[in-house]
Amino acid sequence: MDDARLWGSEQSLWTASPNQYREIISPEALMVLPDAPYVFSGEDAVAAVSRTPQWTDVVFVDQQVSRPQEGLIVIAYGVSVSNGQDSYAALYTTTYRRLEHDVWRVVQHHQSPRPAS
Repeated sequence: MDDARLWGSEQSLWTASPNQYREIISPEALMVLPDAPYVFSGEDAVAAVSRTPQWTDVVFVDQQVSRPQEGLIVIAYGVSVSNGQDSYAALYTTTYRRLEHDVWRVVQHHQSPRPAS
């Protein structure tokens, strides 16, 4: 997956509906999120991110991409999002694994709220 598609996929996770999360997040995914119980896996991870607000404005900063081996992509970034009512800023890592040609799934995701400046 090239960088443009990668960041487009990541941006779509911020504006996605719950059904879109189910399509891109692996059933084996592990996530750390800022809501109890903080560590999630599988369907619980999908359910947890499905409860987040649907954002309309997404701005990435400090984007980094690593491809440690064939079929594995790790990204790290900061993000600021808003939807006209709420706003949020955080730091993230996400790991994508290729299942087959052009089929990628999120297998790891970590979210740390960005301290207020």
